Amino acid sequence: MQTKFIFITGGVMSGLGKGVISSSIAKLLQLSNQKVSCVKIDPYLNYDAGTMNPIAHGEVFVTEDGGECDMDIGNYERFLNQNIPKSHNITTAQIYSSVIEAERKGEYLGACVQIIPHVTDAIKNRIRKIAKDENLDMLVVECGGTVGDIESLPFLEALRQMRVEDGPQTVLFVHVTLAPSLDVVGEQKTKPTQHSVQELRRIGIQPDILTVRCTTPLQDVAKKKIALFSNVSVNDVFSCHDVPSIFMVPQTLYDQGIVDLIFKKFAKVGLVNASANWDKWDSVVKSLQPVDNKVSIAMVGKYVTLADSYVSVNQALVHAGAKIGKTVSIEWIDSETLNGNIENLAKFDGILVPGGFGVRGSEGIIKTANFAREKNIPYLGICFGFQLAAVAFGRHACNFDDANSTEIAPTTKHPIIDLLPEQKNVSNMGGSLRLGANQINVKENSLAHKIYKSNLITKRHRHRYEINKEYLGDLTKKGMSFSAESDGGKRMEILEIPSHKFYLGVQFHPEFSSRPGFPEASFEAFVRAASNS
Repeated sequence: MQTKFIFITGGVMSGLGKGVISSSIAKLLQLSNQKVSCVKIDPYLNYDAGTMNPIAHGEVFVTEDGGECDMDIGNYERFLNQNIPKSHNITTAQIYSSVIEAERKGEYLGACVQIIPHVTDAIKNRIRKIAKDENLDMLVVECGGTVGDIESLPFLEALRQMRVEDGPQTVLFVHVTLAPSLDVVGEQKTKPTQHSVQELRRIGIQPDILTVRCTTPLQDVAKKKIALFSNVSVNDVFSCHDVPSIFMVPQTLYDQGIVDLIFKKFAKVGLVNASANWDKWDSVVKSLQPVDNKVSIAMVGKYVTLADSYVSVNQALVHAGAKIGKTVSIEWIDSETLNGNIENLAKFDGILVPGGFGVRGSEGIIKTANFAREKNIPYLGICFGFQLAAVAFGRHACNFDDANSTEIAPTTKHPIIDLLPEQKNVSNMGGSLRLGANQINVKENSLAHKIYKSNLITKRHRHRYEINKEYLGDLTKKGMSFSAESDGGKRMEILEIPSHKFYLGVQFHPEFSSRPGFPEASFEAFVRAASNS
């Protein structure tokens, strides 16, 4: 049977939650026994998200196959509990690069290469190839940006063409808009949605379903007005009001009948009611609800001004807390401003340092890692937090006053962290890190082995620097243990301090493997240790 496509577009403004709505619709289809996956289109000119500042764009999510992708790919993985390959994140640069490469090879047979049909054909081919290669029943495609943006026009045109070519029983458009409430007036305003739909229709796309973001459930009067001016039925307008957890959105949409409507519009027979498979998902969602028993975690990082910079870490902590029946209370602390207030970290049950790059805020992280060690506070360091924990130990336990990473201090006398050998001649910054899943050997009789209960694990990486093996002897003599390695012993992957209550650093990114109901093991162990502190 031909794959059905659901295209998600957004209007009015960015940040409305298209990714959550896309994930929720995909989850409902999965619960309806459909083989489903998601694609994210990002209209920016970056080839991928790898070189983008997390404060400007949010977290860079790393896939199992080494893609540096938009954070929405992480949402898809957590909702569907399945790995999403890097091919599912499509950018303008990727499309244009493929078109230019084909032109240089003469594949267009002398034609004048244009946006239509050559660029739009490349977009359609990319989407259809994913559906065919994975033999999907349904593919949810989220088009990033806001309708009206010049960057997204070629993508929207390609999606419009697919609707014409494949027909309305194969292609469905879901438009995400906003119905703000003005306190002065006290009513939900529909004009933003009306204008957004008009803009979409102006470029040739009539939405089939409207999902309207609002703070409280969409009122009937607003729903009728939106339907009238948007050329859809009232039954095609769905309220996407605020809920305590994003994982409750599927239930909100399901209760309004969106699954039945999708199957009806696709004229698809043999619908399996999603509620028949609801129990397992519902138990996961309920476990994520806040409880009175709390664990306080200080997250000391470089990009804390935007919570989305660490969305996977935040989610992994929530997953771990839910597993042990605790609510994790996270306080984000800017490592750059921490220096004079280090003692304030003593009030937390645990300290976590997530990944990062560069000089800014590094001294604050080094002091944090050392403070956690000296005060015996449970500590989890991820990537940058792993590297600078080793630097802190070198300075304060081994008395190497100048100890540092060559990323931060290229001329340091004690480069405890140094560039990976294969990175020394790398000039391009994008896509050149050590990326994706790598196998890791875990030593027995270690905290790491106790946590992972295996001699071999596979975890995702994103780094350019690593532990300098010349310093392993010095660090080990003073009480730091390296309990996991990869690439035949070339790279150190996990450090721990056996004499400490819980002190763990990991070179990889465990947060990308954590899923609701299935917390990543190091996060669960860290939160357990913090709850017992």
